[in-house]
Amino acid sequence: MSFFFQKQRIVDNLGALHLFCVLLRGGGTMKASQGQEHEPALPKILLTSLSAMVAETTTFPIDLTKTRLQLHGESLSSSTRPTNAFRVASEIVREQGPLGLYKGLSPAILRHLFYTPIRIVGYEHFRNVVCADAGSLSLSAKALVGGISGVMAQVVASPADLVKVRMQADGRMVSQGRQPRYSGPFDALNKIVHTEGFKGLWKGVFPNVQRAFLVNMGELACYDHAKCFVIQNQIARDNIFAHTLASIMSGLSATALSCPADVVKTRMMNQAAGKEGKIMYTSSYDCLVKTVRIEGLRALWKGFFPTWARLGPWQFVFWVSYEKLRQISGLSSF
Repeated sequence: MSFFFQKQRIVDNLGALHLFCVLLRGGGTMKASQGQEHEPALPKILLTSLSAMVAETTTFPIDLTKTRLQLHGESLSSSTRPTNAFRVASEIVREQGPLGLYKGLSPAILRHLFYTPIRIVGYEHFRNVVCADAGSLSLSAKALVGGISGVMAQVVASPADLVKVRMQADGRMVSQGRQPRYSGPFDALNKIVHTEGFKGLWKGVFPNVQRAFLVNMGELACYDHAKCFVIQNQIARDNIFAHTLASIMSGLSATALSCPADVVKTRMMNQAAGKEGKIMYTSSYDCLVKTVRIEGLRALWKGFFPTWARLGPWQFVFWVSYEKLRQISGLSSF
């Protein structure tokens, strides 16, 4: 029941933030495109949640590999053995079995039940209010709308993201012969609140929000713009080919923009205060400086390939599923 009310609250928040779109337009009249003006938000929220669950389950092993790769070398020692995505994935399968690649899947799905609907439906709502014709809206305006939608979504979903990162990191502790910190997502939530306070659920929220802004600025704006370009130039119709081309381009731009913030976010969220209250990084900036000083500038793009390898398939599965479900449900194209 509480899940339904959370979804309804998302719909209410979209209406409350309608004023932002008026300011962005410069005070013009608020008109959405005729095909989407009267489409209800709730079906779109449900369809985005379903599509996100399918995409997340399909690509989660790549996300786990990316997280482990980003955490590699954070012991602040320059003698850490170099590694790569294939070696990390192989070690996970060898030490924990194939199911080890899905460590932390449940909080990841929980996160997307809130994160994806807010950013996708929010972006579409603001975009249509700003300009009736999405194809005529500039790339910079789409980037701003996408970034703001991503920030809103990430603030809400940050606790689930924190649990996901902690549980993914726990698998690495098991491989090192240490006891995992958490037995499951709810155990992780309870222990985080008990040891770090309620505010601890939003640890790393600032680098998280920075990453969300960059990811959605690149992902949503680039997908939207690339799709319009492909269709308007008759490279492909509004079908799976257009969605595939747009998702590839958006995944690459989102990865290039967000990878440094993603590395900082992952390390900030993974750290927990020890018995003496000591932590590795005091702030996002401190984490950034220490990472570059110890591991070099290239460390900020650790996990670039698995990140892009995940974003590409994730977006392909999500957008193809979402656009198809919208078509089946009688809704207009995104």
